[in-house]
Amino acid sequence: MQLTHGLHLAYCTNIHRGETWSEIFAALERHTLAVRRRVAPDRPYAIGLRLSELAARELSDPPTLRRFKAWLKSHQAYVFTLNGFPYGRFHGTRVKEQVYAPDWTSPDRLAYTRRLFELLVELLPDDPSVEGSVSTVPVSFKGFRLDDRQARTARQHLWQCVDFLEQLSRRTGRRLHLGLEPEPLCYLETTGETVSFFQQIRADRPGDLRLDEHLGVNYDCCHLAIEYEAPAEALGRLRRAGIKLSKIHLSNALRVQPTPEVRAALQPFVDTVYFHQVIERTPQGDLIRYADLDEALVTRIDGPQFDREWRIHFHIPLHAAPNRLFGTTADHVGGVLDEVRQHPGLCGHFEMETYTWEVLPPELKQQSVVDQLVGEYEWTLKELGRRGIHAVKTN
Repeated sequence: MQLTHGLHLAYCTNIHRGETWSEIFAALERHTLAVRRRVAPDRPYAIGLRLSELAARELSDPPTLRRFKAWLKSHQAYVFTLNGFPYGRFHGTRVKEQVYAPDWTSPDRLAYTRRLFELLVELLPDDPSVEGSVSTVPVSFKGFRLDDRQARTARQHLWQCVDFLEQLSRRTGRRLHLGLEPEPLCYLETTGETVSFFQQIRADRPGDLRLDEHLGVNYDCCHLAIEYEAPAEALGRLRRAGIKLSKIHLSNALRVQPTPEVRAALQPFVDTVYFHQVIERTPQGDLIRYADLDEALVTRIDGPQFDREWRIHFHIPLHAAPNRLFGTTADHVGGVLDEVRQHPGLCGHFEMETYTWEVLPPELKQQSVVDQLVGEYEWTLKELGRRGIHAVKTN
């Protein structure tokens, strides 16, 4: 939906199963329209669309694309952002490290991202002030161990994408940008690593300012909270480095003290589908990284563990209330929104992204997926309203 100050808000449809276009469209009909009827029945409704590589190819069929554009118009809906992170299957099978493949060392990642932007310029609303964004993997996964040659290839592919976006923007008159999404244990993990990478990629083509227009960061609140980064410092670091904020993911992570009782309670959060990276902060302030929750849970316990903290990459609902055992990183989301209030031009695209619906433990899955999404909208709009940002009623 459109917000004051020219901002746009959607939820990401990666929460729903669907790898083919027909499956994705069925989810839009069944779930997205149901959410829309409850949160924005009388105004244009924004969709944050996730398309796999297969679905993007299928939607590129001209008759199929025309039918979808007509569907958007008939429902007074529009697309302003695409999730181009997962290339292949994202539900119902082991995803783990495969979610980062192909990474930006591969021409397949470049071709897929180009196709997404070609679709996006067709799906954007007629208003030329609405920009188009696509989020993508943070170059690669640290476990893939890129050597210098591979890292250089990844930067070359990103520059080729910038070249493509500059040409597509010039041809269509739309502002388009790609957002690299830092994530724990990835090639870009922290804002410091991200700034260093942008210094490297700028050095490949000194003085080429098109990079600043078309390549930026998709700031995922869950990911950066897990890294123990403070919103004002993290966003200030990116801003001072001249790095564009392409999109902000409003997302929430688990925060716990790893006592024996909490460790036992965390067992239902272990799953075979997604990575749930854990970063532990010791009493001395050191950070210890675990590739997955099950790895963290089998570490030796010495003492009651009240003096340390775990932050866990498990996207839980934004409105999930903390309890005696589990806290959340919702304060990081609030800190980011405070920065948006202080700097209204900071970013124009906001997307709620709680994709782990299918693997949530039962105690967090007591509502239908539609009810959960409505709850996230209500929480987000309330938090935005407290900061003077409101939904715009337009006809």
